Amino acid sequence: MKIIVLVKQTPDTTQLSGSMDGLALLAEDAPRVVNPWDEYALETALQLKETHGGTVIALCAGPAGAVEALRTAVAMGADEAVLLSDAALAQADTLGTARALAAAVGKLGGADLIVAGRTGIDGSSGATAVQVAGLLDIPAVCYVAALKEIDLAGKSLTATRLLDSGRQVVQTQLPALITVVKEINEPRYPSFMGLRKAKKADIPTWALADIGLSAGQVAAQVAWQVSSPPARATQLELFANAAQLADRLVAEQLV
Repeated sequence: MKIIVLVKQTPDTTQLSGSMDGLALLAEDAPRVVNPWDEYALETALQLKETHGGTVIALCAGPAGAVEALRTAVAMGADEAVLLSDAALAQADTLGTARALAAAVGKLGGADLIVAGRTGIDGSSGATAVQVAGLLDIPAVCYVAALKEIDLAGKSLTATRLLDSGRQVVQTQLPALITVVKEINEPRYPSFMGLRKAKKADIPTWALADIGLSAGQVAAQVAWQVSSPPARATQLELFANAAQLADRLVAEQLV
């Protein structure tokens, strides 16, 4: 069974400062980690490999430093890893990134299953993986909390989706793409031997030209910019008891 895991390197939100300056996490020198949701995707792929055999390939689109996220994937047990890194991807939107990932999947020869985390903790759009499936013309099953059955001979997958309204069991054909939620498993820690393997691993870096794309094909359709909301003056007022609070709320027509 050939499995490709879409991995993203995201800011380490545990490093938020006391001032809660989230924009500081976007700085180039800010600490980066494997997107937490993608750890569940990696674990899902590794468990499937242990059950059905095969190969797990970690695929990441990002700057040169994102190779460290792939080394983490190798340390956990991925057999191979590939980094897509091109200056044009720095300003790509989710669709542009998806085009690059889909082209890379094609260069890798496709897969029986593509696995991704439910979303990235930075943009939290949850769109990229689904767009990859659309570009590859394969089914996408999102918010998977359990894999009930994978029939390689019959080329089918049965999964349980975790939705706001409850759980839903669905079946689809393979190849397919799934996004997983944290209820699906508990990610393993890299072993000592895995860490040594990852340190020595030869992880190729592909530019857009290597996957047959141009900068224009991944260019963002809409320009965007991230900024902090404007500061607002605040005033703290303490009340001796609930009655005083109630009187103020009535006076301000808040109740």
